[in-house]
Amino acid sequence: MRRTLVAFASGLVAGLLCSALVAVLTGPAAAQDHAPGRFDFYVLSLSWSPTYCEDKGPKADNEPQCSRTRPYAFVVHGLWPQYERGFPENCQRPAPYVPNPLVNSMLDVMPSRGLVIYEWKKHGTCSGLPPQAYFDLVRAARDKVVIPAEFTRLDDYRMVAPSEVESAFRTANPGLSSDMFSVQCDRRRLTEVRVCLSQDLAFRACPDVDRRACRLSRMVMPPVRSGR
Repeated sequence: MRRTLVAFASGLVAGLLCSALVAVLTGPAAAQDHAPGRFDFYVLSLSWSPTYCEDKGPKADNEPQCSRTRPYAFVVHGLWPQYERGFPENCQRPAPYVPNPLVNSMLDVMPSRGLVIYEWKKHGTCSGLPPQAYFDLVRAARDKVVIPAEFTRLDDYRMVAPSEVESAFRTANPGLSSDMFSVQCDRRRLTEVRVCLSQDLAFRACPDVDRRACRLSRMVMPPVRSGR
């Protein structure tokens, strides 16, 4: 009996040592996966700004994105490098500096300085591009996707099915099939549309993104904010 316990203990220790060695050996390889420029495709995330502003409540009036003088509908949340499963983030610490003129030049499509800088640090650094080239690509990606006319302005609450939003985007963007983007929601509202693009900004399939789409049968689209 004692000999059996000794053998078991020895085997357990050996197993633990082996696991530790594997972790040490595989750690650097895993870290290399997050090296700038090593990814498979991009996701262009288009946020439904009225949902964001509604979440802010009374604080929304202090948010540039929620200004009543600029009734934003879909805005760019970010352009995110992706793996086929999962994604890299924060690939350079510290992140290269983004000059103020460049930040300001993006505010028409990403209407928050904090958002521009945050997205650069978390996602842009993984693109392998310098700041100017990355944000030029963000703008080119946004120009690639046509927002359906019915979603460029919304003056009242609207109930829609995710499939209706999907159909409208497919109609407005020839070549965009249902497995190339996803409609996102919270418990009751539209939050984002995420479009998958190759590194040269062609529409492409992305099963992992598509399977995480909204599962509501119908969802609310809050109206854009305005001064009226």
